[in-house]
Amino acid sequence: METHKLSADLALPAPVLVVEDNPLVRNRLERLLLQMGYVPDALVMVGSLSEARRYVADEADHAVSLALIDLGLPDGNGAELIAELNAKIPNLPMLVISAWSTQEAILAALRAGAIGYVLKERDDLEIAVALRSVLRGGAPIDPFIARRIIDELPALAETPAPAGDRLPSDDAGLSQRESTILHLVVEGMNNREIAERLFLSRYTVESHIKNVYRKLSVSSRTQAAHEARRRKLVG
Repeated sequence: METHKLSADLALPAPVLVVEDNPLVRNRLERLLLQMGYVPDALVMVGSLSEARRYVADEADHAVSLALIDLGLPDGNGAELIAELNAKIPNLPMLVISAWSTQEAILAALRAGAIGYVLKERDDLEIAVALRSVLRGGAPIDPFIARRIIDELPALAETPAPAGDRLPSDDAGLSQRESTILHLVVEGMNNREIAERLFLSRYTVESHIKNVYRKLSVSSRTQAAHEARRRKLVG
């Protein structure tokens, strides 16, 4: 079966943003997309977070209808971009195509807003099938990754959540993410450190912290830490 036949019956949303720093992989993805029916002008190929951010900065001129994103980029983690695009363009389909297969990386990307995850080691047909699934509104997960998640579910169910991930009884209306970030603020982490720990962009962290301040009726990290201890929101 030839790859271009896989999408013959599908609408092809454009433009497609491909974020991949490896020229060989980038060329491979470009070839696959062209075989599926895309025209060259519909493909935006970039190799870093900064290039991707520059492209989407002007929303009027540079719309994005589909994004294929690597995680291991020269200037950061692709999960940061996924979170930013998810906030900027709600419901944008984003597929991770990465060599990373750790549980932490996978879950961070999916939590950030990716709807699918496939490993670069897959052959062209498997990647094309994943792309076709995304175009049909599906959420393709690489079989190896799905197997790992299934195998680890029993252990995850038996392991108590870390203190930073549990909602306290007096949670001040904080979401689970806000509660986690509040714990890290109390530990003394700055925004950059929190972003790196949670695989989020600094913009996203700043947004969550502003919400925490509002819900606790405070205006600084020191006040937030004091209020969190007073309300027994942290141990």
